[in-house]
Amino acid sequence: MVTTTPASAEPIVSAETAIAALRSHDNQTRYYAAWWLGKYQVQDALIPLCEALSDEDYRTAEGGYPLRRQAARALGQLKNPQAVPALLDVLSCSDLRLREVVIQTLAAIADPQAVQPLLQLLVDGGEQPHEVLIEALGTLNVWEAKPWIEPFLNHSSERVQCAAARYFYLLTQKPEYIERIVRNLDHENMYLRWAAAFDLGAIGHLEAANAIISAKIGNGLKLLNLKRILESVLNSDLDENKKQEKVQFLLQAIDKLLIQL
Repeated sequence: MVTTTPASAEPIVSAETAIAALRSHDNQTRYYAAWWLGKYQVQDALIPLCEALSDEDYRTAEGGYPLRRQAARALGQLKNPQAVPALLDVLSCSDLRLREVVIQTLAAIADPQAVQPLLQLLVDGGEQPHEVLIEALGTLNVWEAKPWIEPFLNHSSERVQCAAARYFYLLTQKPEYIERIVRNLDHENMYLRWAAAFDLGAIGHLEAANAIISAKIGNGLKLLNLKRILESVLNSDLDENKKQEKVQFLLQAIDKLLIQL
């Protein structure tokens, strides 16, 4: 896809033109360039994307930083650990939406440098994007966060409760935590059903696959999370016969859903 930028800039058709556009003066062009560089995982864009994390030019009336957020998302797609120091530098930004994206990106990169700063965010308390913060700590296996996460099992937000349940399932493998998430697959709130499906997909819990298949969510979302569970099974150290049995079940379920699309 070719997007035409203002007359003073070249169209974005390559990594070079995208990097140049990221350093231009047009905010919409810069935003699109950051998206392009992430989508095509252009490692040469690491430095300009890290520089964009401190951008002050593109700011909304509400105080948000759209370009910073898009640069953080792009860095999550690059998954380059060299971006971690720059990402950590913006964790204290007042824009909670930016902080949320940065936390997700740090979890995606999965570099040990992020463990202590993320744990400190939780310990310090205050206003935080607790759902993604707890999910990140679980993804990074930060089990020392247990005493600070336990109260969130009774949080006022059901999505935060599910994030805490996901953390404790990864820690303990106890089915009671999976059951808390599965219950939300039948929730009247569509977004909670979606969140529960993503939690189960991230855990890679095969026994939850049937619950996902019968949930009141779109087939595309079902397919995405069954694929994530399939990848988890393929990467597991299960006995080969058990692994093949589970893989066959998931492939058949995926085939049935594909036929319905």
